[in-house]
Amino acid sequence: MAQRSAPNLERLTIRAREVVFVRLIALRVLLTRWWARPPRPREMARALADAGRILRDSGPLGLLRSLNAGTHALAVEGGHVTGDLLPAIHRRLEGPLYRRWVRRYDRLSQRDVEAIRDANARLAYRPLFSILMPVYNTDAKLLRAAIDSVRAQLYEDWELCIADDCSTDVRVGEVLRHAQSLDSRIKVHFRTVNGHMSAASNSALELASGEFIVLLDHDDTLPIHALAAVAHELNHHPDADIVYSDEDRLDDRGRRYGPYFKPDWNPELFFGQNFINHLGVYRSALVRRVGGFREGFEGSQDHDLALRVIEQTRPERIRHVPHVLYHWRAVKGSAARAVGEKTYAYAATRRAVQEHLDRTGVHASCEPAPRLNYHQRIRYSLPQPRPHVTIIIPTRDRIDVLSRCVRSVTSRSTYGSYDVVVVDNGSTAEDTRTYFDELRRDSRFSILRVDEPFNFSRLNNLAAAGARGSVLCFLNNDTEVISADWLEEMVGLAIQSGVGAVGAMLYYPNNVVQHAGVIVGLGGVAGHAHLGLPKGAPGYYGRAVLAQAMSAVTAACLVVRKSVFADAGGFDETLAVAYNDVDFCLRLQSRGLRNVWTPFAELYHFEGASRGRDDMSGQVRPGFLLESQIMKDRWADLLSADPHFNRNLSLDSPHFLLAKPPRHTRRWWEN
Repeated sequence: MAQRSAPNLERLTIRAREVVFVRLIALRVLLTRWWARPPRPREMARALADAGRILRDSGPLGLLRSLNAGTHALAVEGGHVTGDLLPAIHRRLEGPLYRRWVRRYDRLSQRDVEAIRDANARLAYRPLFSILMPVYNTDAKLLRAAIDSVRAQLYEDWELCIADDCSTDVRVGEVLRHAQSLDSRIKVHFRTVNGHMSAASNSALELASGEFIVLLDHDDTLPIHALAAVAHELNHHPDADIVYSDEDRLDDRGRRYGPYFKPDWNPELFFGQNFINHLGVYRSALVRRVGGFREGFEGSQDHDLALRVIEQTRPERIRHVPHVLYHWRAVKGSAARAVGEKTYAYAATRRAVQEHLDRTGVHASCEPAPRLNYHQRIRYSLPQPRPHVTIIIPTRDRIDVLSRCVRSVTSRSTYGSYDVVVVDNGSTAEDTRTYFDELRRDSRFSILRVDEPFNFSRLNNLAAAGARGSVLCFLNNDTEVISADWLEEMVGLAIQSGVGAVGAMLYYPNNVVQHAGVIVGLGGVAGHAHLGLPKGAPGYYGRAVLAQAMSAVTAACLVVRKSVFADAGGFDETLAVAYNDVDFCLRLQSRGLRNVWTPFAELYHFEGASRGRDDMSGQVRPGFLLESQIMKDRWADLLSADPHFNRNLSLDSPHFLLAKPPRHTRRWWEN
């Protein structure tokens, strides 16, 4: 049936996208080989010619953006460009681009500084922040920079609580004593025994008297407005228990790069990675209630602490400030430099997440993420007997397409408790009738005939109304199952408390990403994240290979409890073809449910195989513009503020590129 969740006239077809990739390959080869050996003259000529064509067609920014998107994970056959080299290329390109963005959109003028000071003086609520800094044998220059960044804060209600973990470098003590003599707000405890990160952090916590604690590593820095931005957020949300911000990194020359522009609170993603991380601010009473930092979780002590504090609060009390308020220094031995620097943290992280699942009564196991073993996958247990699933497949003729889908379901799926309803929307071919007769011989299959004009929403609603299963799976006829446990994965998520719709990872036949969750506002109304990324590539900070909440998922493969579907009123039949799944998911989200996308249920999607596409041959289906307008009118507030995206990221690209300008006011102190 090839219903499309988020048609976008600006999207490239697979063919066009492949052409763009090919045009970039030569330049990537050139850039990559500059690290390994000088390029041959003929290679350089070809690369420069290709680059010239891109510059002619797209301009210099188009070239840089294309490279920035493509080098996230694109690998070239034949060993020319390898996955190991791509991150290095990306960092070389990303740093200058990001620093240019910083100069334009993330720099305070002297007038801004004075305005922030004036705004701080008018704050009705002025919490005291206790900044915890465990220290051990820190480079004296970096330690002074960290302390100076605190002393420079525009918000002055803070105390810096430092615990030296029995450093053997005498210069550390000298720096700390000197800092203490300069500012009475600096408290220092010198431990007599080295106890590692958790013990030292607890020693720092004992010094704290503030209402909130702030975590700061001994070699990182805060921008001068960091605490002020948090204080203003707390004035808007005084009941917040956790506040976190975006972050970036500092290279060995102190230059900013590698920004992580994060989503709002996203529990599924947080199980996979600690995105709270930096800057992390916690209500002190809750930190003490859960016992502070736990020894034995070193390397993952912050993630473990956050998981235990989260158990004591509610989602609406976890606030995200979408500004870079922390600079994470990428020195040797730091996870900021490379995740492999602290391999001992992997097991600690999995144990912290597993214990959180156990404490909260979630029947699931925490495993290494298949494509990023330093992150986590949660595998949810299924009750016995397993919930019965009704798979609903709308179709019209094209038995070659439908039979491939059905065969993949029946031959590859390991989930036994399901039936399939094929919704026949006006098939006329003789081979279709013959195939339907064959399907009827299998007790798992039934055929629902609907002789009406095509309306994807109505076809699925009619089938759902009579479904036998307590769980529904809406499946396009132009899909093909890849992973045998796709239903176990999706049903396991769908039956979790607070979860609405669950979506799968869909690939084009050439093994590039077609669907990895929907970003609301992308391309005008909605679009697919990481569109065109090669299979297995991590994407933006691992978000292409980790389960996470998204505002919407595509109904090309969507699983939801039947009761949830019915309570929400099913698909809106005024959205006959486009955006009905996005609208459905947004209605679930407005009811307090999370829509979850998982990369661990994989299928191919031969998009447009039976019904065509809205933008084929340059023609726009007449109803598409009406459906787009309905979405813009109905969900206007979300189209520029998807909570699972970030306002610093562009809505013109599925590859999490920088927005120019950001879609929020930089002058947060005026809000």
